[in-house]
Amino acid sequence: MKRTLLSPILLSPILTLSLLGASAQGVAAEPTEASAGTIQVRAAGSLKAALTELITAYEKESGGKVAAEFGPSGLLKDRIEQGEAAALFASANMKHPEALLKAGIGLEVRPFARNELCALARPGLSVNTETLLSTLLAADVVVGMSTPKADPAGDYAVAVFELAEQQRAGAAAALKVKARQLTGGPSSAKAPDGVNPYAHVMRQQQADVFLTYCTNGRLAQAEFAALQLIPLPDYLRVGADYGVLLLDERARPLADYLISAKGQAILASFGFAGPAPL
Repeated sequence: MKRTLLSPILLSPILTLSLLGASAQGVAAEPTEASAGTIQVRAAGSLKAALTELITAYEKESGGKVAAEFGPSGLLKDRIEQGEAAALFASANMKHPEALLKAGIGLEVRPFARNELCALARPGLSVNTETLLSTLLAADVVVGMSTPKADPAGDYAVAVFELAEQQRAGAAAALKVKARQLTGGPSSAKAPDGVNPYAHVMRQQQADVFLTYCTNGRLAQAEFAALQLIPLPDYLRVGADYGVLLLDERARPLADYLISAKGQAILASFGFAGPAPL
């Protein structure tokens, strides 16, 4: 089946030069004495459930300590670029880690997982894979998405709209105008603590259909069982390659664990596929 991939899986040519450096070039800020032994991770919000479990397993096996903060990959990338201390950056695309590496920030970039977009639909809405495009374009259907640039999920949703243009003239423009950017931006409303943000958006009836990662959809559906999780038709399928940027050599064992058989098994249990072969 045809799948559009927005981010090529490539190791930056700067990798070789970076590895020749005498020390890991990451963020400029120095860690405090209290946190010096803790690996600081910044990771895409879509990884929160899976990476939390993976980090727990890693800490148990290694005896190391990891502190993770999750959020939209684009916003996290900007913070790292501006000097925020981090040892590992796990992004929902390859673009952001590679941009940091090209700017001389970090040691290497590796792909570690794949995801795809699905559609979350409100309870009672008559929609399936075959009718999804017509439903998205219907005048009385509110479409939700994440915020482009700030969150790769928003960029992937835009890619879906552009694929829709190949099926129906004017579809891309219509969808870009009608879609509401409800999550992932610097000023987006937050869900209450402990509440899945996509389940929250749908419970609040902010959208009839919301385009998000299939893994996010599974978690939302687990919290709000009446939600419908709709696979995209082949002609709208968009894949997401996730990349990890090593910023500090001390985080290399964790980066290795991420792509190890144990790490990949944990990611798979949350619906992530393994990285595409180089």
